Parts: sequence; structure tokens; C-alpha cells
Amino acid sequence: MALKLKPLNDRVVVTPIEAETKTKGGLILPDAAREKPNKGKVLAAGPGRLGADNKRLGVAVKAGDVVLYGKYAGTEIKVDGTELKILREEDILGIEE
Repeated sequence: MALKLKPLNDRVVVTPIEAETKTKGGLILPDAAREKPNKGKVLAAGPGRLGADNKRLGVAVKAGDVVLYGKYAGTEIKVDGTELKILREEDILGIEE
């Protein structure tokens, strides 16, 4: 999928990875009981914000990274029918290895 969205500054576009639909014991969870996704795959990252000296500070993540973010972080959008999130770099808690 070619992304038709280019993030600016320290913004990152993420596609959320849905939470598990079953418990470890095998019970199927209804939609209302599922947690909001807090993990996603980076599709695109902006060039970074401007520092005090007007030089770009790079973004720590790149396309393809799987990141963890706060439960209510970012802005949810829909592009070509696909659910995406736009996050600030500071909303990202870590990169999954």
C-alpha cells in the first residue's frame, strides 16, 4: 500500500495492531471487553522537529518499526478505508525488538 500521507516535523503515522481476541485460556473476548490497541507498525515518519539552532533533530523511529504508545495517544484518522494514527514522537513509549 502506497501511503498518501506525509507526516510533518516529529509526527509518525502508525497502523494499529489489534489486541488479542482470545484470552490465554481460550475465551473469545467481545469487542466491548477488548483493550484499545497500544502497539502499531510505523508506516512513515516526519523529518524531525526544529531545534533551537534551526537544525532538524531526527526522529528515532523509521518505517517498519513496531512501537508501543499510550492508550489514548495520537489522532485517529482513516485514509482509503484504513484506520491509522498520527502520533508525536514524544507519545511513543518504546520500539519493540
